[in-house]
Amino acid sequence: MNVLVVGGAGYIGSHMVQLLVQHGHSVVVLDNLSTGYKPSVTAGKLIVGDIKDQLLTESILRENAIDAVMHFAACALVGESVIDPAKYYQNNIVATLNLLDAMRNCQVNKFVFSSTCATYGIPKIVPITEQEKQVPVNPYGFTKLAIENALRDYAKAYGIGYAALRYFNAAGAALDGSIGEDHNPESHLIPIVLQVALGQRETVSIFGDDYPTADGTCIRDYIHVQDLGLAHLAALERIENGCGIELNLGTGTGHSVREVIDVCREVTGHAIPEVMGKRREGDPPELVADASLAQAVLGWDPTIPGLKQIVESAWNWHRQNPFGYAKS
Repeated sequence: MNVLVVGGAGYIGSHMVQLLVQHGHSVVVLDNLSTGYKPSVTAGKLIVGDIKDQLLTESILRENAIDAVMHFAACALVGESVIDPAKYYQNNIVATLNLLDAMRNCQVNKFVFSSTCATYGIPKIVPITEQEKQVPVNPYGFTKLAIENALRDYAKAYGIGYAALRYFNAAGAALDGSIGEDHNPESHLIPIVLQVALGQRETVSIFGDDYPTADGTCIRDYIHVQDLGLAHLAALERIENGCGIELNLGTGTGHSVREVIDVCREVTGHAIPEVMGKRREGDPPELVADASLAQAVLGWDPTIPGLKQIVESAWNWHRQNPFGYAKS
């Protein structure tokens, strides 16, 4: 297939581009580079631009005979979404609707959407199945759910086929060390802990140790970025016009903040000092996926389910690229 990867210079998008090319697909990347990096695009053709420009998007779809679109270009910081919701509604909803309308105008009917477990809000039952009510508690989650709702309507009215894949905690780096995770500012736990090991931070903060969990810290489901990509590949092959696939992507195993820090200490050999902070508002005690539906529908299982292996791949990349994609 000819696949347009929107946000393909970002963390998950860049790993997706590699996998698509490895599996014989032709790839065009569209990214405005607001948070992505040119060096992370190791295959395919990169076009610097924005999906807010619908005419540009349509020209790319037509000129490259695009068969399917994968969309990773979202603002994704929960705290920022509370402080600046306009940014999230404009980028995550308005721009995505522009993209969907460009696809309609060009008769491109396959769409893979990067969604999130944040659409569930604070779940009543863990592990979380797709039957859990979607009640987001922040603008980031609201915007992702809004697009899921739009996709249901676009499928019925316009025949677009889609997969909405609800990620849990993406982590790790390419196993060959070629690309990895680089956010500015960094908001994900594993790279933050590894920055302490690299001497770039003095300590790692734990936000609350009084949750109803075994060690009092929050529990999350960490899934390797390559496994996310493999699920996208499987979903791409199963999309049918006018139909939708909505699936959780996780390992089904949760790890606490303290567990993550301890595994990072083991992998890096560094002490990694920690400090205790207050709870962050809206942090659910536990987010763990029930991914059995993804296994049944896609024939997909995580290939790197162990937290230590995930951290090892991340540490391999961060150690070789201590300043991320920056040259100095």
